[in-house]
Amino acid sequence: MVMLQLASLFHGGHKSFVLYVAEVVLLVLASAICSGLNIAVMSLDPEDLRRKSVLGNVQAKRILPLRNRTHLLLASILLTNVAAVSATSLVLNQKLNGWIAGILATLLIVIFGEVIPQALFSKNALYWSSRFAPLLKVMIVLTYPVSKPLELLLNRLFPRQKAKLQSRHELGLIMTEHLSSESSELDDNEIEIVRGALTLSEKRVRDIMTPIRQTYWLTPDTRLDDAKIDEIKERGFSRIPIFDKDLTKCYGVLLMKDLVDMDFDENSFTVEDIVLYPAQLVGSMTALDTQFRKFISAGSHLTPIERDDRIIGIVTIEDLIEEIFGQEIEDETDRSRRLIAK
Repeated sequence: MVMLQLASLFHGGHKSFVLYVAEVVLLVLASAICSGLNIAVMSLDPEDLRRKSVLGNVQAKRILPLRNRTHLLLASILLTNVAAVSATSLVLNQKLNGWIAGILATLLIVIFGEVIPQALFSKNALYWSSRFAPLLKVMIVLTYPVSKPLELLLNRLFPRQKAKLQSRHELGLIMTEHLSSESSELDDNEIEIVRGALTLSEKRVRDIMTPIRQTYWLTPDTRLDDAKIDEIKERGFSRIPIFDKDLTKCYGVLLMKDLVDMDFDENSFTVEDIVLYPAQLVGSMTALDTQFRKFISAGSHLTPIERDDRIIGIVTIEDLIEEIFGQEIEDETDRSRRLIAK
Protein backbone atom coordinates (compact mmCIF):
# COMPACT_ATOMS: atom_id res chain seq x y z
CA MET A 1 0.00 0.00 0.00
CA VAL A 2 2.89 2.32 0.74
CA MET A 3 4.30 1.72 -2.73
CA LEU A 4 0.91 2.37 -4.30
CA GLN A 5 0.55 5.73 -2.53
CA LEU A 6 4.12 6.71 -3.47
CA ALA A 7 3.43 5.65 -7.06
CA SER A 8 0.30 7.78 -7.17
CA LEU A 9 2.30 10.68 -5.77
CA PHE A 10 4.96 10.18 -8.46
CA HIS A 11 2.34 10.11 -11.21
CA GLY A 12 0.94 13.31 -9.78
CA GLY A 13 4.12 15.08 -10.90
CA HIS A 14 7.80 14.18 -10.95
CA LYS A 15 8.83 17.59 -9.62
CA SER A 16 6.32 17.38 -6.81
CA PHE A 17 7.62 13.92 -5.84
CA VAL A 18 11.26 15.05 -5.75
CA LEU A 19 10.43 18.06 -3.60
CA TYR A 20 8.37 15.88 -1.28
CA VAL A 21 11.21 13.37 -0.82
CA ALA A 22 13.77 16.17 -0.39
CA GLU A 23 11.61 17.77 2.27
CA VAL A 24 11.33 14.51 4.20
CA VAL A 25 15.06 13.82 3.85
CA LEU A 26 15.98 17.29 5.14
CA LEU A 27 13.68 16.97 8.14
CA VAL A 28 15.02 13.49 9.02
CA LEU A 29 18.56 14.82 8.58
CA ALA A 30 17.81 17.71 10.93
CA SER A 31 16.43 15.25 13.48
CA ALA A 32 19.50 13.04 13.04
CA ILE A 33 21.89 15.93 13.66
CA CYS A 34 19.98 17.04 16.75
CA SER A 35 19.85 13.50 18.13
CA GLY A 36 23.54 12.91 17.48
CA LEU A 37 24.55 16.25 18.97
CA ASN A 38 22.41 15.61 22.03
CA ILE A 39 24.27 12.40 22.85
CA ALA A 40 27.66 13.83 21.86
CA VAL A 41 27.55 17.19 23.65
CA MET A 42 26.02 15.84 26.84
CA SER A 43 28.67 13.11 27.04
CA LEU A 44 31.45 15.72 27.19
CA ASP A 45 32.72 16.50 30.69
CA PRO A 46 33.05 20.30 31.17
CA GLU A 47 36.13 19.86 33.37
CA ASP A 48 37.78 17.64 30.81
CA LEU A 49 36.98 20.22 28.13
CA ARG A 50 38.44 22.95 30.32
CA ARG A 51 41.68 21.03 30.74
CA LYS A 52 41.92 20.35 27.01
CA SER A 53 41.18 24.01 26.32
CA VAL A 54 43.99 25.13 28.63
CA LEU A 55 46.32 22.77 26.78
CA GLY A 56 45.39 24.43 23.49
CA ASN A 57 42.87 22.00 22.03
CA VAL A 58 40.98 24.03 19.41
CA GLN A 59 37.94 21.74 19.38
CA ALA A 60 37.57 21.99 23.15
CA LYS A 61 37.86 25.79 23.05
CA ARG A 62 35.09 25.94 20.46
CA ILE A 63 32.55 23.81 22.33
CA LEU A 64 33.37 24.68 25.96
CA PRO A 65 31.35 27.96 26.15
CA LEU A 66 28.30 26.12 24.84
CA ARG A 67 28.79 23.10 27.09
CA ASN A 68 28.99 25.38 30.13
CA ARG A 69 25.38 26.45 29.38
CA THR A 70 24.18 22.87 29.79
CA HIS A 71 20.46 23.45 30.27
CA LEU A 72 20.16 26.15 27.58
CA LEU A 73 21.95 23.90 25.09
CA LEU A 74 19.89 20.86 26.06
CA ALA A 75 16.61 22.72 25.69
CA SER A 76 17.62 24.16 22.31
CA ILE A 77 18.66 20.80 20.88
CA LEU A 78 15.54 19.00 22.10
CA LEU A 79 13.18 21.72 20.93
CA THR A 80 14.75 21.67 17.47
CA ASN A 81 14.69 17.86 17.38
CA VAL A 82 11.05 17.63 18.41
CA ALA A 83 10.15 20.27 15.84
CA ALA A 84 11.90 18.29 13.09
CA VAL A 85 10.21 15.03 14.14
CA SER A 86 6.78 16.65 14.29
CA ALA A 87 7.31 18.30 10.91
CA THR A 88 8.34 14.97 9.40
CA SER A 89 5.11 13.34 10.56
CA LEU A 90 3.02 16.24 9.26
CA VAL A 91 4.71 16.23 5.84
CA LEU A 92 4.30 12.47 5.47
CA ASN A 93 0.68 12.68 6.60
CA GLN A 94 -0.14 15.19 3.86
CA LYS A 95 0.44 12.71 1.06
CA LEU A 96 0.11 9.33 2.73
CA ASN A 97 -2.54 7.50 4.70
CA GLY A 98 -2.45 8.33 8.42
CA TRP A 99 -1.35 4.85 9.60
CA ILE A 100 1.13 4.47 6.81
CA ALA A 101 2.52 7.94 7.48
CA GLY A 102 2.86 7.13 11.17
CA ILE A 103 4.65 3.83 10.59
CA LEU A 104 6.97 5.33 7.95
CA ALA A 105 7.75 8.35 10.15
CA THR A 106 8.55 6.07 13.09
CA LEU A 107 10.91 3.91 11.04
CA LEU A 108 12.66 6.88 9.46
CA ILE A 109 13.11 8.73 12.76
CA VAL A 110 14.17 5.71 14.81
CA ILE A 111 16.62 4.28 12.27
CA PHE A 112 17.98 7.36 10.51
CA GLY A 113 17.11 10.04 13.04
CA GLU A 114 18.12 8.32 16.28
CA VAL A 115 20.02 5.02 16.16
CA ILE A 116 22.50 5.66 13.34
CA PRO A 117 23.42 9.27 14.25
CA GLN A 118 23.76 8.51 17.95
CA ALA A 119 26.03 5.54 17.19
CA LEU A 120 28.09 7.73 14.84
CA PHE A 121 28.35 10.86 17.01
CA SER A 122 29.15 8.93 20.18
CA LYS A 123 32.30 7.50 18.60
CA ASN A 124 33.99 10.90 18.45
CA ALA A 125 31.88 13.22 20.56
CA LEU A 126 34.35 16.11 20.72
CA TYR A 127 34.94 16.18 16.97
CA TRP A 128 31.26 16.21 16.03
CA SER A 129 30.29 18.68 18.75
CA SER A 130 33.02 21.06 17.64
CA ARG A 131 32.15 20.60 13.98
CA PHE A 132 28.52 21.57 14.55
CA ALA A 133 29.19 24.32 17.11
CA PRO A 134 27.97 27.06 14.70
CA LEU A 135 24.74 25.14 14.12
CA LEU A 136 24.26 24.78 17.89
CA LYS A 137 24.49 28.56 18.20
CA VAL A 138 21.82 28.92 15.51
CA MET A 139 19.57 26.49 17.43
CA ILE A 140 20.00 28.54 20.59
CA VAL A 141 19.07 31.77 18.78
CA LEU A 142 16.00 30.26 17.08
CA THR A 143 14.66 28.63 20.25
CA TYR A 144 15.79 31.30 22.72
CA PRO A 145 12.30 32.58 23.67
CA VAL A 146 11.45 29.09 24.94
CA SER A 147 14.87 27.62 25.79
CA LYS A 148 15.93 30.54 28.00
CA PRO A 149 12.99 30.22 30.43
CA LEU A 150 13.58 26.46 30.47
CA GLU A 151 17.24 27.06 31.31
CA LEU A 152 16.31 29.30 34.26
CA LEU A 153 13.84 26.71 35.53
CA LEU A 154 16.27 23.79 35.17
CA ASN A 155 19.09 25.77 36.82
CA ARG A 156 16.88 26.26 39.84
CA LEU A 157 15.61 22.68 39.93
CA PHE A 158 18.97 21.05 39.18
CA PRO A 159 21.84 23.30 40.30
CA ARG A 160 25.22 22.67 38.75
CA GLN A 161 27.25 20.19 40.76
CA LYS A 162 30.87 20.73 41.71
CA ALA A 163 33.44 19.04 39.56
CA LYS A 164 34.38 15.58 40.78
CA LEU A 165 38.05 14.72 40.70
CA GLN A 166 39.33 11.20 40.15
CA SER A 167 40.35 9.29 43.25
CA ARG A 168 43.87 7.96 43.72
CA HIS A 169 42.72 4.47 42.74
CA GLU A 170 40.96 5.79 39.64
CA LEU A 171 44.10 7.64 38.57
CA GLY A 172 46.08 4.46 39.10
CA LEU A 173 43.60 2.57 36.93
CA ILE A 174 43.92 5.24 34.23
CA MET A 175 47.69 4.78 34.30
CA THR A 176 47.21 1.02 33.96
CA GLU A 177 45.05 1.61 30.89
CA HIS A 178 47.84 3.74 29.40
CA LEU A 179 50.25 0.90 30.07
CA SER A 180 48.16 -1.55 28.07
CA SER A 181 47.31 0.85 25.23
CA GLU A 182 49.51 1.16 22.16
CA SER A 183 48.09 4.62 21.42
CA SER A 184 49.29 6.11 24.74
CA GLU A 185 51.85 8.90 24.41
CA LEU A 186 53.34 7.90 27.80
CA ASP A 187 56.16 5.37 27.85
CA ASP A 188 56.37 2.54 30.37
CA ASN A 189 58.86 4.34 32.63
CA GLU A 190 56.68 7.43 32.92
CA ILE A 191 53.65 5.33 33.76
CA GLU A 192 55.51 3.37 36.45
CA ILE A 193 56.79 6.60 38.03
CA VAL A 194 53.29 8.10 38.17
CA ARG A 195 51.83 4.88 39.59
CA GLY A 196 54.58 4.73 42.20
CA ALA A 197 54.02 8.34 43.23
CA LEU A 198 50.28 7.76 43.59
CA THR A 199 50.86 5.07 46.22
CA LEU A 200 53.20 7.11 48.43
CA SER A 201 50.51 8.26 50.85
CA GLU A 202 49.32 4.68 51.34
CA LYS A 203 52.73 3.28 52.30
CA ARG A 204 54.72 3.84 55.50
CA VAL A 205 58.43 4.32 56.07
CA ARG A 206 58.55 0.99 57.90
CA ASP A 207 57.71 -0.67 54.56
CA ILE A 208 60.91 0.56 52.87
CA MET A 209 63.33 1.16 55.76
CA THR A 210 66.57 -0.72 56.32
CA PRO A 211 66.19 -2.57 59.65
CA ILE A 212 68.67 -1.59 62.34
CA ARG A 213 70.31 -5.05 62.28
CA GLN A 214 71.28 -4.40 58.65
CA THR A 215 72.31 -0.79 59.28
CA TYR A 216 75.92 0.26 59.68
CA TRP A 217 76.06 2.80 62.51
CA LEU A 218 78.53 4.18 65.05
CA THR A 219 78.43 5.58 68.56
CA PRO A 220 79.83 9.00 69.59
CA ASP A 221 82.79 7.42 71.38
CA THR A 222 83.82 5.25 68.43
CA ARG A 223 87.54 5.82 67.74
CA LEU A 224 88.39 6.75 64.17
CA ASP A 225 91.76 5.30 63.20
CA ASP A 226 93.18 3.78 60.04
CA ALA A 227 91.53 0.44 60.67
CA LYS A 228 88.10 1.98 61.28
CA ILE A 229 88.43 4.22 58.21
CA ASP A 230 89.34 1.21 56.08
CA GLU A 231 86.30 -0.60 57.48
CA ILE A 232 84.03 2.35 56.62
CA LYS A 233 85.52 2.53 53.11
CA GLU A 234 84.91 -1.18 52.64
CA ARG A 235 81.26 -0.69 53.58
CA GLY A 236 80.98 1.95 50.88
CA PHE A 237 78.54 4.23 52.67
CA SER A 238 78.72 8.00 52.20
CA ARG A 239 76.59 8.71 55.28
CA ILE A 240 76.76 6.97 58.65
CA PRO A 241 74.18 7.53 61.42
CA ILE A 242 75.47 8.04 64.95
CA PHE A 243 73.35 6.48 67.73
CA ASP A 244 73.80 5.73 71.39
CA LYS A 245 74.31 2.12 72.41
CA ASP A 246 70.72 1.74 73.58
CA LEU A 247 69.40 2.96 70.22
CA THR A 248 67.23 5.61 71.85
CA LYS A 249 68.99 8.73 70.60
CA CYS A 250 70.40 9.95 67.29
CA TYR A 251 73.31 12.39 67.49
CA GLY A 252 73.40 13.10 63.79
CA VAL A 253 74.93 11.83 60.57
CA LEU A 254 78.61 11.55 59.75
CA LEU A 255 79.54 12.39 56.15
CA MET A 256 82.49 10.49 54.70
CA LYS A 257 83.54 13.49 52.61
CA ASP A 258 84.42 15.35 55.83
CA LEU A 259 87.05 12.70 56.63
CA VAL A 260 88.93 12.97 53.35
CA ASP A 261 91.36 15.74 54.43
CA MET A 262 91.91 14.46 57.96
CA ASP A 263 95.26 12.91 58.94
CA PHE A 264 94.55 9.71 60.83
CA ASP A 265 98.22 8.64 60.81
CA GLU A 266 99.38 11.42 63.10
CA ASN A 267 96.16 12.07 64.99
CA SER A 268 93.47 10.10 66.76
CA PHE A 269 89.85 11.13 66.68
CA THR A 270 86.52 9.94 67.97
CA VAL A 271 83.22 10.41 66.24
CA GLU A 272 82.22 13.19 68.60
CA ASP A 273 85.25 15.19 67.43
CA ILE A 274 83.83 15.30 63.92
CA VAL A 275 81.13 17.67 62.72
CA LEU A 276 77.82 15.79 62.65
CA TYR A 277 74.81 16.82 60.61
CA PRO A 278 71.40 16.79 62.30
CA ALA A 279 68.94 14.03 61.50
CA GLN A 280 65.31 14.14 62.58
CA LEU A 281 63.73 10.99 63.97
CA VAL A 282 60.40 10.02 62.45
CA GLY A 283 57.80 7.46 63.49
CA SER A 284 57.56 4.16 61.69
CA MET A 285 53.99 4.93 60.55
CA THR A 286 54.95 8.14 58.73
CA ALA A 287 53.51 8.15 55.20
CA LEU A 288 56.03 8.19 52.36
CA ASP A 289 54.71 11.42 50.84
CA THR A 290 55.12 13.10 54.25
CA GLN A 291 58.64 11.69 54.52
CA PHE A 292 59.45 13.04 51.08
CA ARG A 293 58.52 16.55 52.24
CA LYS A 294 60.63 16.03 55.39
CA PHE A 295 63.66 15.16 53.28
CA ILE A 296 63.18 18.37 51.31
CA SER A 297 62.60 20.65 54.29
CA ALA A 298 65.39 19.16 56.42
CA GLY A 299 67.94 19.03 53.62
CA SER A 300 68.94 15.55 54.76
CA HIS A 301 69.24 12.33 52.80
CA LEU A 302 69.02 9.95 55.76
CA THR A 303 66.41 9.68 58.49
CA PRO A 304 66.35 7.32 61.50
CA ILE A 305 63.06 5.51 62.14
CA GLU A 306 61.76 4.98 65.66
CA ARG A 307 58.99 2.99 67.27
CA ASP A 308 58.14 3.03 70.96
CA ASP A 309 61.05 5.43 71.62
CA ARG A 310 63.58 3.06 70.10
CA ILE A 311 65.41 3.35 66.79
CA ILE A 312 64.45 0.42 64.58
CA GLY A 313 66.02 1.36 61.25
CA ILE A 314 66.85 4.08 58.76
CA VAL A 315 65.37 5.31 55.50
CA THR A 316 67.22 7.24 52.82
CA ILE A 317 66.03 9.41 49.98
CA GLU A 318 67.39 6.72 47.67
CA ASP A 319 64.97 4.21 49.25
CA LEU A 320 62.12 6.59 48.54
CA ILE A 321 63.15 7.21 44.95
CA GLU A 322 63.44 3.47 44.38
CA GLU A 323 59.89 3.07 45.67
CA ILE A 324 58.64 5.69 43.22
CA PHE A 325 60.53 4.20 40.26
CA GLY A 326 59.60 0.67 41.25
CA GLN A 327 63.13 -0.66 40.86
CA GLU A 328 66.39 -0.71 42.78
CA ILE A 329 69.01 1.92 41.98
CA GLU A 330 72.53 0.52 42.14
CA ASP A 331 75.57 2.73 42.52
CA GLU A 332 79.22 1.77 42.03
CA THR A 333 79.62 0.35 45.55
CA ASP A 334 76.42 -1.70 45.28
CA ARG A 335 77.71 -3.24 42.06
CA SER A 336 81.10 -4.00 43.58
CA ARG A 337 79.57 -5.68 46.64
CA ARG A 338 77.31 -7.75 44.40
CA LEU A 339 80.26 -8.91 42.28
CA ILE A 340 82.30 -9.78 45.39
CA ALA A 341 79.37 -11.77 46.79
CA LYS A 342 79.29 -13.85 43.62
